[in-house]
Amino acid sequence: MGSISTTVCLSTFVIIALSAIVQIGFNVGPGEVGIVVTFGHIQAFDSGFNTKWPFFSDVTKLSTKTQILEQKHIVPTNEGLSVNLDTALLFRIDHEKAAELYSTVGNRYINTLIGPVTSSSILGLTSKFDAKDLYTSSRSTIQKQLKENITSKLGPWGIIVEDVLLKDITLPKLLSASIELKAQAEQDSKRMEFVLDKERQEAKRKAIEAKGVADFQRIVSEGISSQLLQWKGIEVTEQIAANGNPKVVVIGNSPGDLPVLFSADGVGSV
Repeated sequence: MGSISTTVCLSTFVIIALSAIVQIGFNVGPGEVGIVVTFGHIQAFDSGFNTKWPFFSDVTKLSTKTQILEQKHIVPTNEGLSVNLDTALLFRIDHEKAAELYSTVGNRYINTLIGPVTSSSILGLTSKFDAKDLYTSSRSTIQKQLKENITSKLGPWGIIVEDVLLKDITLPKLLSASIELKAQAEQDSKRMEFVLDKERQEAKRKAIEAKGVADFQRIVSEGISSQLLQWKGIEVTEQIAANGNPKVVVIGNSPGDLPVLFSADGVGSV
């Protein structure tokens, strides 16, 4: 009996020892932080293989990677309208504050802390804007202010806010139609302004072109005189007279008369 008891005790010791060895080590993966609680004391461990007290330490792993929290809201606007708004919050845990976050909030920090804070900030901010601001270029301004607001509230808890996105907005039908009509009217106004500007430029171009033609005609007319015309007539007469074909050239008596050519083919003036 003594030997059996000894064997049982030895086996039990071996089993306990092996279990203790298994319990001592634990691994923390990349993008994680290991939270070890031993007799109420909390300690954070980096990625890799770590050790703890066997049987007395509990290990919880928190992700330090970027996470996304998507929410659907019915938010009020400055006009008192209710708008359906879908949002996405991109965040991650600050490794340096992971132990404190676990100690004060626990591992359900998304539901306990981040979700309520995000919803409250969104509801509070959208009530200061008109519905059309969520639908137009002011959207980026709202997202920026939301990020700043949520960061100021979650930062002390060890939550790093990377971005806040307004994903989808559903406005009341009448308001949506009104905004679309207004946007269309603005586009039509800009298009008409473009057409008018183009017409003004074309009119200016034609005015410049007409002035150029008028200046050219004035310069040409000023350069043509009766003496020049007579001189050109004499030059042409000399060229025709030099031709061997039979012809008669008659020069008028008046100073303004041009030579008249008579040939076998007919009569022509030069």
